[in-house]
Amino acid sequence: MNLRVVGANLVVSIKSFYREKPAVFFRLAFPVILILVFGTIFMDRDDVSYDLRVQDLDQTTSSAQLIQAIEGSRKFNLSVIDTTADAAEYVRDTKTNLVFRIPEGFQRSLMRRTAQGIPDAFATVEIVYDPSSSAASSKMQALGAMLAAINQEMSGRPPLIRSTKTSILAKKYRFIEFFVPGIIAMTVMSASLFGAVNVNAELRQKGVLRKLSTTPITRSDWILSNILYQFILAALAAVVILLVSYAVFHVSLRINVWLGVFVVLDVFAFVGLGMMLTRVAKDAESAAAAANAFMFPMMFLSGTFFPVEMMPGFLQKVARVLPLYYVNEGLRAAMVSEDNMAAMKYAAIMAVFAAVVFILGMMATSLSEEGS
Repeated sequence: MNLRVVGANLVVSIKSFYREKPAVFFRLAFPVILILVFGTIFMDRDDVSYDLRVQDLDQTTSSAQLIQAIEGSRKFNLSVIDTTADAAEYVRDTKTNLVFRIPEGFQRSLMRRTAQGIPDAFATVEIVYDPSSSAASSKMQALGAMLAAINQEMSGRPPLIRSTKTSILAKKYRFIEFFVPGIIAMTVMSASLFGAVNVNAELRQKGVLRKLSTTPITRSDWILSNILYQFILAALAAVVILLVSYAVFHVSLRINVWLGVFVVLDVFAFVGLGMMLTRVAKDAESAAAAANAFMFPMMFLSGTFFPVEMMPGFLQKVARVLPLYYVNEGLRAAMVSEDNMAAMKYAAIMAVFAAVVFILGMMATSLSEEGS
């Protein structure tokens, strides 16, 4: 192994990367954009509020008190619509997705229960909504919980069952803290996989790798320089993502040795997979298509953007077969929950996978046979 040759090839790779602006964008800027977009959307998820249109047809003290109670919860930003408007047409025409309607006789129905003592009497409110809107479902859930609380308060009876919350973590974490480790894992995966595929497949198709066999560079020199190149890009991407996350969203993550361990395992695993794909595929386009077929299921099924527990049972089983799942879970165990035992378990699983795949990738790479 000639370290001077390895270093020279590494320098060439870095200069080529710098000159390719699209590559710089997708490896560094794109994950930062994801962090900024998703972080902004979910930054105040615990304090989310909804716009709510209210139509008060009763116009009584009781209806006014109900509106005041809803507004006082700070879950809704209320707007009162005209009593002469047709609620269904209003929802359809204005695309507001939901109207909370207090019908005429609301106070009279309440008085039958409270003043006249009729135990089975009740008052009705109406929710007119657009079922095609996902936001309407969220609003109805929030309204249902609020009305249940108001019912409990008006009944004057203490709740039979109360709940308390006990977190297993010392700190309260936001969505962005769980999101950042997944973006790091995904970015390193995609960069390593496509880096290996693009370099090896394109140079193979052009016959460059075959010509390299006539130069002093060996297969070991070639593989080592490429793996070092992917390490540099992976470390740079992780640093950029963390710097933006700390600067913009003030994340609270534990930075420790496990971050480096999982980045290294991520690179080895997907560079090895990339080398295997370029050996099987006949040209650069086929290799890129095969890489996409591996990458996209892992991006969306491995818990990068949302918890695996939210998926159906059979998809959860699929997720636990994918290597990116163990990188995501390992990074979150180390950086969020600070569970070293869990991080060690996920690292061991990834280490076995990375070793097997990388060895197979090395065996599949041959400079003298490429392009034949």
